[in-house]
Amino acid sequence: MKASILSLTVTTLTSSTLAFVVPSNTQAAFTKTFLHAKTPTQAKFDPLELSSSTATNVEHQQWSKQAAILGAAWMLSPEITHAAGPDWGLFEGKTGSLLHPIVMFAMAGFTVSTALLGFDWRRQRTLGDEISTLKKTLPTYSEPTLTEAIAVAEENQDMYLASQLQNAISTEEQITALQTERKELSKAAPRDKHFSQGALLAFLGTAFAIEGPLNTYARAGKLFPGPHVYAGAGLVVCWALAAACVPSMQKGSDVGRQVHIGANVLGMGLFGWQVVSGIPILQKVWEKTQWP
Repeated sequence: MKASILSLTVTTLTSSTLAFVVPSNTQAAFTKTFLHAKTPTQAKFDPLELSSSTATNVEHQQWSKQAAILGAAWMLSPEITHAAGPDWGLFEGKTGSLLHPIVMFAMAGFTVSTALLGFDWRRQRTLGDEISTLKKTLPTYSEPTLTEAIAVAEENQDMYLASQLQNAISTEEQITALQTERKELSKAAPRDKHFSQGALLAFLGTAFAIEGPLNTYARAGKLFPGPHVYAGAGLVVCWALAAACVPSMQKGSDVGRQVHIGANVLGMGLFGWQVVSGIPILQKVWEKTQWP
């Protein structure tokens, strides 16, 4: 009975009544612990209990510091700081490095061949005008051949006409030679060959003009601007200009033909400079790269 009365008395105590029973410091501890405690519904969502464990927070901070130190050490390692880029394999070795000069040397000879075909086509196209001009200088005769016309003029004792016809023999021989040359050029089809080789030259030349700097960057991590690079860029521009003149040339524009020829002649000059300036670069590549 006494225990029940004592239990009822304790449960009905409040903070104000505790002031007369217990000291103030004990009251404050009791109030903080029991009266102001959070209910289970007021607790924060913390399934990993990260905020409830001081040891866990300290351990997490230590791991963060160690990870930062390891990351900095890895970034400052020689393999990372001095790397030019990813491993390009054959493209970065001597095999890929020699691809550009070999193809460009071949393109230089291919350029000369394409130019000769272009002049052959121009020759074939202009032979007709030249033959027509020479025919206009011949005296008029009704016989099938010049020899027969001379014989008829001598029989008729027309010495003036016979003399004119005799002087026209050399012109007739020249016309015959030009006609034969035009037939041979027509069989060789330089027009189609020139167009095909020119298109292939523009494609391969442009592709490997880009491949060269890409290979240099893969090996060294940077480019080296200089006469060789500038001349190569100018050469690509000449190829583009020459190709752009083709539609106007097909319509018979003489201006287009002249610009086309001028661009290709300038391009051949730049190509020659490319060969001269590229030989020292080729020597350095040969010395500093390894197979494959």
